[in-house]
Amino acid sequence: MSRRVLIIGSGIIGAAFAFHLAKRGADVRVLDAGTDIGGVATPNSWGWINAGPGHAPDYVSLRHESMRQWRELDKSIAGLTVNWCGGLAWHLPEADLISYAALRSAQGYAARVVDQKDVLRLEPDLRSPPRIAVHAAGEGCVEPVHAVEKLLAAARALGADVLQGVAVRWLVVEGGRVRGVMTHDGMVEAEVVVLAAGAGAVGLLKDAGVALALDESPGLLVHSAPAPELLKGLVVAPELHVRQRADGCLVAGADFGGMDPGVDAEAAADELFAKVQQFLKGGEALKRARLSVGYRPLPRDGRPATGMIPSVEGLYLCVSHSGITLAPALAAFGASEILGQGRHGLLGPFSPNRLVSVI
Repeated sequence: MSRRVLIIGSGIIGAAFAFHLAKRGADVRVLDAGTDIGGVATPNSWGWINAGPGHAPDYVSLRHESMRQWRELDKSIAGLTVNWCGGLAWHLPEADLISYAALRSAQGYAARVVDQKDVLRLEPDLRSPPRIAVHAAGEGCVEPVHAVEKLLAAARALGADVLQGVAVRWLVVEGGRVRGVMTHDGMVEAEVVVLAAGAGAVGLLKDAGVALALDESPGLLVHSAPAPELLKGLVVAPELHVRQRADGCLVAGADFGGMDPGVDAEAAADELFAKVQQFLKGGEALKRARLSVGYRPLPRDGRPATGMIPSVEGLYLCVSHSGITLAPALAAFGASEILGQGRHGLLGPFSPNRLVSVI
């Protein structure tokens, strides 16, 4: 008999859990309070798949594995369409860039220092190319909502039920065990509840007597109208990261930790978009289409938190700032753990125990 698993949240992490759990034979239901696919944080993500600079070796290993699993998903889910375009970065001082490339190469990451000639070969429309940069050929990106749609469609094909516009009012906990959730339409029962609700997990856990050390990080992105090809891959420069989607729209942000739009988001977006226009040859012809502001979940120590909540049996938490990169690995390993197949070694350092406490 399959386990009844209820997933709260239909962002990239919730969608990946739905797919992997359904693939392993679980009876899966996904609930999301929003009427649009993707949740809150995912639609406002830049969509970068990478191992990332400045992380400890255990976190780098997890990200490497998740990049590998993205490639497996890209092969197995029709229409997922990961763009393995590579990333070009010069967001650090030159000495730090060289050290970063050497460290990542030693960890098995395809990162190399390139000179200005190579920079222009990779991105010929940069207006002021740097003297050196780091090129990571194996990096890629997804269109976040599209990826969620494909993962959920694959989960549905395996028997999962996905319900939008269903808000969870509270977790139903009896005798130290989760029994399901209460919605406006009544109780939905489950043997395991997966909290993949991003920052929304804080309130639900609090009602269940658990405090979670999680912050929200606002992130402003600007989006251009469709334009001719100006970028071939992901570009990470000082105070600006920008890529071009398949439909020709450019998407840009200022800081991966999140950019607070302040009291005037339009003014902040205008300032950011002006940098994009100055950054690229022909950029003055770009037209700003819209801005988006997402509130990204950020565990207090900056590292993922995934695993069973010790004080509530049957309650599984998965929250991470780098949801786009990490969703495949967190969900694949989490699904195995939920279904009684043990906890994967790569998840060992990322238990939620360090971030939760009983109220």
